Amino acid sequence: MEWGMANRMAQLIQKDGRCVFMPIDHGYFQGPTHKLEQPDKTVEPLLPYADGLFVTRGVLRSCIAPTNAKPVILRVSGGTSVIGKDLANEGLTTGMEDAIRVNASAVGISVFVGSDYEKESLLNLAKLVDEGERYGIPVMAVTAVGKELSKRDSRYLALACRIAAELGARLVKTYWCPDGFEKVVNGCPVPVVMAGGPQVDTEMEVLEFVYDGLQKGSIGVNLGRNIWQNPNPVGMMQAIRGLVHDGLTAKQALDLFQSAREAGPGRAGA
Repeated sequence: MEWGMANRMAQLIQKDGRCVFMPIDHGYFQGPTHKLEQPDKTVEPLLPYADGLFVTRGVLRSCIAPTNAKPVILRVSGGTSVIGKDLANEGLTTGMEDAIRVNASAVGISVFVGSDYEKESLLNLAKLVDEGERYGIPVMAVTAVGKELSKRDSRYLALACRIAAELGARLVKTYWCPDGFEKVVNGCPVPVVMAGGPQVDTEMEVLEFVYDGLQKGSIGVNLGRNIWQNPNPVGMMQAIRGLVHDGLTAKQALDLFQSAREAGPGRAGA
């Protein structure tokens, strides 16, 4: 691996081989999102616990202080919205020169395998990989499903992840699934990072699916709403980091979350 590429990958994936990424790119297709209306205020207390920030160039420049940033994974695909006809009809919205200009450690793009725009999204990925390899910037492919949440099964996710890796993605972000997630990871020759997973009602359910995914080979997480929409986001971030980097069980992570909650927002993380 070329030095620049290896250096950027090392910024994102820590020495233990794992990572905690925090996505705040949701507004690129769904506008102001609950608890993300003011990204700077949401992000500030969570940054110390993140290994990387998944963000658009607009929010990066307007809301993230360059003196207090973590490695950036720059969201470079978009062009659709939740009120449009099809979320899968994305294009490239940001060029590699701008990624270099903001000192991105990686770029991220969604692919929509099985959609009406499968070919376009995969060719966008291939084009982005060409540019990324030219400049030593890794590409993270996001196996998006748009509004078709039923696609989150192991057979579909394994297919999408493998195709993304075959086209040159250095990392793949995909959904955890309860049955067969190890097949998704084992069939993907590049590191797999877990996205938000299913809609759950309790902190324990979040911690359990993260723990399960780590045991089955994922190197880490790219969790947003399950963290910053929680009433105690710092405690939840600490608990997730404990799972990923400290080898905690789900029960131990829940204990950490609860102790942070009892300490109060002024002392969480102290």
